[in-house]
Amino acid sequence: MKDIKDVIKVRGGFVIGMVHCLPLPGSPAYQWDVSKIMGQAVEDARTLERGGVDAVIVENTNDNPFTELISKTQVAALSAATALVRQAVNIPVGVDASFNDFEAGLGVAVANDCHFIRVPVFVDTVVNWCGVVGPCAYEVVDMRKRLDAEDVMLLCDVQVKHSNMLQPQVPIEESAKNAAAAGADAIIVTGTTTGEETPIDMIERVKKVVNVPVMAGSGINPVDVCEQFKIADGAIVGSAFKRGGLTTNPVEYKLVRKLMEPLGR
Repeated sequence: MKDIKDVIKVRGGFVIGMVHCLPLPGSPAYQWDVSKIMGQAVEDARTLERGGVDAVIVENTNDNPFTELISKTQVAALSAATALVRQAVNIPVGVDASFNDFEAGLGVAVANDCHFIRVPVFVDTVVNWCGVVGPCAYEVVDMRKRLDAEDVMLLCDVQVKHSNMLQPQVPIEESAKNAAAAGADAIIVTGTTTGEETPIDMIERVKKVVNVPVMAGSGINPVDVCEQFKIADGAIVGSAFKRGGLTTNPVEYKLVRKLMEPLGR
């Protein structure tokens, strides 16, 4: 996989589509049908690739209620889904072990020769339904080095959605500068919740203080995607590709094309 900066320069905006896994074994919401989980993950990835996205992330999105770390059963299932997606598409594949299990995410990525992981809480300390979740920058960078996996890129959120900063007075610029200094390959800025548009001014503030790509992590939509991409270097898109915005629904090709066509792709 090329460096995200290089891809952005060529493509004029880097779009990563979400493969929202159905509830995995080990999750309270699991529905006892592994073949359906794996089949939908593969089909979603293929639809996203056919629709023109640049990469996909495989995530245990529907494993509610989230915990900071996922169980061994969930890790096994997430790795199995990622392996099948990796075999099914010819675009870069990443992993997000939600809520913030970087060790599981990096392990799955290395085992399946993936290209990047998402790290929701990299340098901040946040509070949410998982409790207090602290920064993991040192641990993830150290683990990546020990695994000889420094080609696996770290896409790191700052002041991530679905959370509140333990110290709300910390400006997002400070979080962004800390993330870049700690080794983030790209920085993700989100709105307050899934599907809610990431404030453009927030992306702009982050871009002014870092030299790594800055991505919109939520709320990209076909109406103003071109305007959003005048500021953002890239975007992660999930619920916009699903009927009704529901993460359990399959990806719909027409919705992917509706967003990608304004970008000339």
